[in-house]
Amino acid sequence: MAPFAAFVVLLGLSGPAGIGPEAAYPARVIVGALVWWWCARRLVAWRLSRPWTSVLAGVAVFGVWIAPDLIWPGYRGFWLFSNSFLGEARSTAPEGLRGNLPFLVFRVAGSALLVPMLEELFWRGWLMRWLISPRMEEVPLGTYTARAFWLTAVLFASEHGPYWDVGLAAGLIYNGWMVRTRSLADCILAHAVTNGCLAAYVLLAGRWEYWL
Repeated sequence: MAPFAAFVVLLGLSGPAGIGPEAAYPARVIVGALVWWWCARRLVAWRLSRPWTSVLAGVAVFGVWIAPDLIWPGYRGFWLFSNSFLGEARSTAPEGLRGNLPFLVFRVAGSALLVPMLEELFWRGWLMRWLISPRMEEVPLGTYTARAFWLTAVLFASEHGPYWDVGLAAGLIYNGWMVRTRSLADCILAHAVTNGCLAAYVLLAGRWEYWL
């Protein structure tokens, strides 16, 4: 839990602490990576069971993520997705930093490399098992119960604000992939491919709203 918690705390403190956006995201990436290395690097068996299918799963989630906005322009502005509770699909990256190479390197590295490790360890490595039993270390990875499966997906969706709908679909796919592969490494790879594709789409198409 510690790497994910450290990253989330830094997300919340960067503004009130007076840290500018040009330093805030690199700080989150560096601290998150250090906490991961210290606390969690031994918790992941990096042997992949289905590497190529994991890549395809990641590409599929990317397709699901951007499809509604491509099919229905203005879709994300509907009140179910943009409101006072969820916020709106608008990038937190200031326009002045969108051509800043060091910032972009940290942003892409954080999104495509660090975040998948933090989130998969937390959501499917810990929470999905803890919801089955507080003695989660006795619950094998990929163990299925409907309650744990759906609660994890719903909570994962809630993390994504105005993108909660595609976040729910992504959570269901990642959860299903964990049940199928019983491999945290495969889920990390799928998630990394999704986020890597999304980062490329943001930079090449200028769709900055996908980087909240």
